[in-house]
Amino acid sequence: MADNVAKFTFVPLAKSFSCLESKDNQEYFLKWSIKNRLHATMFTFDQYFQPYEINKFALDFFKDANVTANIKVTSESGSTSCLGIKAEKVEVKTVPCSILSMTFFDKIMDGEVARENGDIKKCFDEFQQDFTISDNLRQMLLNEDSDVYCQYNEQEREEFLFLLFSHLCLGGRLCQFEDNVQPYMDVAKALYKDLISVQKNADTKQLSIISHVFKVYCYDAKGQMYFPSTKRHTQDFAYLVIDPLKRTVTCLSHTFGTSF
Repeated sequence: MADNVAKFTFVPLAKSFSCLESKDNQEYFLKWSIKNRLHATMFTFDQYFQPYEINKFALDFFKDANVTANIKVTSESGSTSCLGIKAEKVEVKTVPCSILSMTFFDKIMDGEVARENGDIKKCFDEFQQDFTISDNLRQMLLNEDSDVYCQYNEQEREEFLFLLFSHLCLGGRLCQFEDNVQPYMDVAKALYKDLISVQKNADTKQLSIISHVFKVYCYDAKGQMYFPSTKRHTQDFAYLVIDPLKRTVTCLSHTFGTSF
């Protein structure tokens, strides 16, 4: 099949994401300066998907008129519109997604980053990129030279759950940080559960994640990146979460800026 002929076609689904619509979480999103900037849209597709086809899948996805008309993007200034542009190139990176328990975050509360009750340890202010580092949680997330950065190794940092947690902690341009780590963990858990699919082995009764996750960057005909943003930034991100059994794909995206 020629590369310019779409194999995969997509239809938007009226899927609600309880984490994003929760009143309590909306208050957190406003506080963290990501309200109306974090978008999730689900689509269904009829064709069988295998991970080795992801480059074709992603390009077909971001060329599809149903996709460009339904994915929302928010500019740095705060205006929200539909994506509109069809991609000429999509850069794709596989994101590991294997964590099934929030015990993954237990070592945050070993006393170095946060106390046993979840209170985050403070530090003298430092500045990195667009972020103020005023506690050990952000030291762990951002500062490779800090003593607490090594709490999680590079393989753990690449996990989808860790990335979601990190995005929530760092927030937007006017983020008001939490003093306790629990709200970040609770919202990350809820968002993760909204996005991924699991199945139980009939014999072992063990759960496993069947979703495939990919980080994506889209480029236009001039070779300019336009989605999730026109620049590379930790908090400008877009992920495709694919359920190959239900044949659904969810696009989760965020652009760094100010929420009102």
